[in-house]
Formats: sequence, C-alpha cells, structure tokens
Amino acid sequence: MSEPFVPPPYPYERIDRFKPLAEHFEGGLVDFSIGTPFDPPPPAVSAVLASSGAERSYPPSIGTGELRGAAQRWMQRRLGVDVDATQVAACIGTKEFVGTLPQWMQLRSPERDTVLFPSIAYPTYEMGATLAGCRAVPVPMSPTGGLQLDRIDPADAARALLLWVNSPANPSGVLDDLAAAAQWGRDHGVPVFSDECYVEFTWADRGRTILEHGTEGVVAVHSLSKRSNLAGARLGFYAGDAELVEYLREVRKHVGMMVPGPVQAAGVVALDDDAHVDEQRERYRRRLERMAGLFRAWSGADVAMPAGGFYLWFHVGDAWAFTERLAREAGALVSPGDFYGEAGCEYVRVAVVQPDERIDLVARRLGVDG
Repeated sequence: MSEPFVPPPYPYERIDRFKPLAEHFEGGLVDFSIGTPFDPPPPAVSAVLASSGAERSYPPSIGTGELRGAAQRWMQRRLGVDVDATQVAACIGTKEFVGTLPQWMQLRSPERDTVLFPSIAYPTYEMGATLAGCRAVPVPMSPTGGLQLDRIDPADAARALLLWVNSPANPSGVLDDLAAAAQWGRDHGVPVFSDECYVEFTWADRGRTILEHGTEGVVAVHSLSKRSNLAGARLGFYAGDAELVEYLREVRKHVGMMVPGPVQAAGVVALDDDAHVDEQRERYRRRLERMAGLFRAWSGADVAMPAGGFYLWFHVGDAWAFTERLAREAGALVSPGDFYGEAGCEYVRVAVVQPDERIDLVARRLGVDG
C-alpha cells in the first residue's frame, strides 16, 4: 500500500531562518535568493493593465490573436525564427506550465512515466514529475555545465515522457547545445521542452532558441517575467511542434488555464517593445559585474560572469555556512546550491536583481567594493 504524498518544504523557505540575522542592519535584509525583478515594467505596459477593459469577459485560454501575433513577431525579430501563430499558446507564467506539464504528457503517453531534466536545475522540473506521480531522472552535466545526453540510460530514454533543457541555465547561466538536444529527442522519440526564459539576457552569444533547429518534436517555453519585469502578472507562452502545442492548448482549456485579459493586453505591448529590454540588459550586466567583483574581494571565491541569465553561481565549499556568514556579516541572503540538485551542494546562487542602491548597501556593510 502506497504512502500518502507529503509535500516537501518549499526550497526557499528553508533559508527563512537566516532572515532575522539582518534585522540589526540599517536598511534591513537585502534578498538575492530569489530571481524576482525589482525594476519597474514600462509605463505603457502598466497603463494597459489598468485600462484595457479586458477584465469583463473570459479570456481565451490559448491567448488572444493579438498576443500570439506579438509572440510570433518577437520570436522572428529577436530570435530569427518564423513560427506560425497556430503553433503558439499562452500560459499563466511558465512555472505553472513546467509544474503541470508531466501530467498532461502522461495522459498523452500512458505507457511512459519518466521526466528527464538537468541534474543542476530549477527545482520545478523535478517537482512537476513528482506531482504527476512520474519518475524524475536527472541527466548528468558536463564539467562546463551542458547536458551529457550520451549518459542517459537507454532504459530511461525508452520510458521518457519528455526531456527538459534550460538555456541560459538557472542557476549556472550555461548555454547548452540546443541542436544536440533537439536531435537526441528526435532520435529517441522523446519530446524536448526548452525553457528559454532568460534568452534576452544572453551575454556570451546572441539569444538562441531550440526552434532554430526546426519545430518537429520540440517546444520552446518563454516568459515575460524576466524580460519585462512582469513576474507578478504571470504571463508566458510556449511555441513549437504543431501537434504538441495543439494537444496542450486543448487539454489546458479544460482546467481553466487562462491568463487574465488585462495581462494578455499588456503582454502585447511588452512583446512589441524591445527598448525597455535593452535597458534592462544593461542594468543586469552592470550589476553582475559589480556583484562578481564584490564577492571576489570579500570571499576570495572564483566568481565568473555567467554566459547568460542574471545569476552568479560559484563554488564556496560549505554553501550553508557561506549563506549564514553572509547573512550575519552583510544582512544579505543568497541560495545554497543544493536547492538546484545534489550536484550543486558546494555552490551558491546569487540573484542579481536588487536595485543599485541596495547593492551599494551590501558593499558598505562588507567594507569592499566590486
């Protein structure tokens, strides 16, 4: 007889005990643990949220034609791919998409029960599998951080519902080989879902998508949370393989997966505007460089700039001891690396999302400058 499911502690609640250590600092806690934007969205986006009139009626679950058209234009303009609007659909932020996808995919392929995901990764890939009653199987990473697809056990590949890839990666910022992932999926008959929510913040290359390598068997997942500072609005979209997108958009209708109408209207404005994203890119680039220098000076750690994303990911040895020390000495909070998989247990992740004045505050507390 199986045991009832008991939800594990939410990862970021495990570091709540360090927050009181910042109470004696003037200015309080400076939180670098969660990648939540602090900068404002564009004024035009906020104006549409308040005045669209789209709150009166049920919004289309798949996204309005205007929203899907804006996503289509954005992908062509920023990523250089042409995807038909019928192969695009909205989601209520990409976290819910990630967390619920395995149950929909198992309904489609009941003979399969396995979700493959990077061994150092955003924890919702694994939790989505767990919540669906599926096997969550991590894929080993190379020393440089990419997926080692040749190390996937053939027995796991035969049972796989899907493979997750994430590029630029959370937490490491690594850029993965999306062409190799797409080809592996096609060779093994496994749908590949590519989480590309940090693509606008790619530093070592231009922003890349798995859809550059065709749409057969692959789906790209995108978010406005990071690029447009709209995490609170909950808006993302997925695009790619015509049959997969059609299946997911139809099944999701039945459970009321609908992005609010005003949010969809605001998303059109946000996706059609690149200037605010370019400004945000420069903010994050400047903050990453500043914070990397600050942590190098204070801790002596080898803190490199990421290839993408807005996280610093670096080796510290005892990650929990480092996290506590930083909270005590600077009133600042970061994430221990085991949140992202056992292989990350000697690393910390720093979400460089706080405004410049809050970063200045931490630098003064530590007595260093980056």
